[in-house]
Amino acid sequence: MAYDANSIQVLSGLDAVRKRPGMYIGSTSSRGLHQLVYEVVDNSIDEAVAGFCKNIRVILHKDCSVTVIDDGRGIPVDIMPAFGKSALEIVMTRLHAGGKFDKKTYKVSGGLHGVGVSVVNALSEKMRVEVRRDGKVFMQEYCRGAPVSDVSEKSWEGKESGTTVTFAPDREIFESIEFSFEILSSRLRELAFLNKGLKIAFVDERSDKANEFCYEGGIKSFVQYLNENRNVIHEVLYIAKETDSIQVEIALQYNDGFVENVFSFANNINTIEGGSHLSGFRTALTRSLNSYVEKNKLAEEKVSSEDAKEGLTAVISIKVPEPQFEGQTKTKLGNSDLKGIVDSIVNSSLSAYFEENPRIAKVIIEKCISAAKAREAARKARDLVRRKGALESGSLPGKLADCSNRDPEKCELFIVEGDSAGGSCKQGRNREFQAILPLKGKILNVEKARLNKILTSVELTTLVTAIGTGIGETFDISRSRYRKLILMCDADVDGSHIRTLLLTFFFRHLRPLIESGYVYIAQPPLYKISKDRKDHYFYSDDQLSEALKMLAGAEVQRYKGLGEMNPSQLWETTMDPETRTLIKVNIDDAVEADKVFAILMGSEVEPRREFIETNAKFVKNLDV
Repeated sequence: MAYDANSIQVLSGLDAVRKRPGMYIGSTSSRGLHQLVYEVVDNSIDEAVAGFCKNIRVILHKDCSVTVIDDGRGIPVDIMPAFGKSALEIVMTRLHAGGKFDKKTYKVSGGLHGVGVSVVNALSEKMRVEVRRDGKVFMQEYCRGAPVSDVSEKSWEGKESGTTVTFAPDREIFESIEFSFEILSSRLRELAFLNKGLKIAFVDERSDKANEFCYEGGIKSFVQYLNENRNVIHEVLYIAKETDSIQVEIALQYNDGFVENVFSFANNINTIEGGSHLSGFRTALTRSLNSYVEKNKLAEEKVSSEDAKEGLTAVISIKVPEPQFEGQTKTKLGNSDLKGIVDSIVNSSLSAYFEENPRIAKVIIEKCISAAKAREAARKARDLVRRKGALESGSLPGKLADCSNRDPEKCELFIVEGDSAGGSCKQGRNREFQAILPLKGKILNVEKARLNKILTSVELTTLVTAIGTGIGETFDISRSRYRKLILMCDADVDGSHIRTLLLTFFFRHLRPLIESGYVYIAQPPLYKISKDRKDHYFYSDDQLSEALKMLAGAEVQRYKGLGEMNPSQLWETTMDPETRTLIKVNIDDAVEADKVFAILMGSEVEPRREFIETNAKFVKNLDV
């Protein structure tokens, strides 16, 4: 085929967005789908930051469309002379059209690029926008980015201004248009914390779920919320300063645990990959601690940035007129000058706070020094494990029955409860791509243990060695030897406990494996019905009830342990990729996941008691 002028395409309007949606919203998977809601909500948040919006309402409809309502000023609707069209239509149908470029309408904004709502329009089967302002309601509808009507107007008796956007994601673009209540709740909760006093209501008409978020304490309330089920060692430390039109707001608090929980935001956008503002905070925190230690001769050891992380809960929120995000989905902040600005503000504020509150300073430093000693113990433990031939060496654990294939993309590891079930799995597996690692008994509860103790656990070091990623400072996901890590536990109370212990370990120390979609839970059958010399397997009570209507008087066997099945049965029901059911472990709401692990596996008893009492009525198949 000739390559000439006829080969060159020029995409007009929003065609470029539909042609390459990933460039604008990250992907056409779940991440990109939810990004559509974020882009619309961010416009309402910008109105709130500017002081014109106090209430936002988000509704998930049964047909998978979404409505976002705010009480801001309303999108301008007057005619733009250069185009001869309403400003509303220009904003909704043209890239890089908006009020966020001259820094007069919005001093700071999340949707800086001016493409957010028009991109949502382009990727929606249909969209309707209603604007309430000047005693009228203005409305326009669109189909895949193009107007299907002119802007209409009618009188309105209400006094409240604002914008209502309703859109239905395009089924031609997205892999699925099913929104997650948990994912959206997580983001809306964050936005309420970051904008003190803003009320955000969220309703899911598909399931009658609803949440309402409003926090007068702002990010101080955020930190308190994150530490709700932990034993904190001091009050929340709060910093708020503005310099050169850059607003810096930080809240931090240490607890007596070993897990770090730090969230960073820029212009209300969750910068999950961090950036210069987070680097400046970490540098200043470590330097401030060391300066106080040296000045007051509290210890000979120096506090490292790793030591300062242990038990730290913090929220860093900055608002900057010209943020430099990496990509439209804004997961990392790149403004190089912000590192020094945040560093200077945090260092001076912490130094003054420590001088004024020596008791709290001493408690924090004792925590960090304890972490430093544990870090040294962990280094020695890691070296000892290496010398014994495990963990990051070339050898694999003797308990591991590895597969013959060496391509991680094609390999899967079954992490199996008990030697008996492990033996059956080894006999029933496909040796080419399925590896088996049996674990003995209940593993260490890592929620209550530092890394040095974890490295003395035979079962956990065996697991880390088998996976191949390393742990702690040496963790590298690219070294994972398997793309599927399948937790396979008995269907009883002990099995549930072991599964929770394993999930705690992955969430706290190998979390990128979950985030990358490597971790799964096997679903062995709960029941077997034998009739006429044929076996039928069922995975839920509902399935069994339906089957018994057809197979009345039949012999029912309730499985409690994997060891009750022979190798062929395990293969047929639980391991065969053609017939098995796997549950993929996702982190839809990292904050809520953190809270649940802290409740279930942490040292505080009362929150766990309340959790059990609240959820006891939902338990099925309880073995007493």
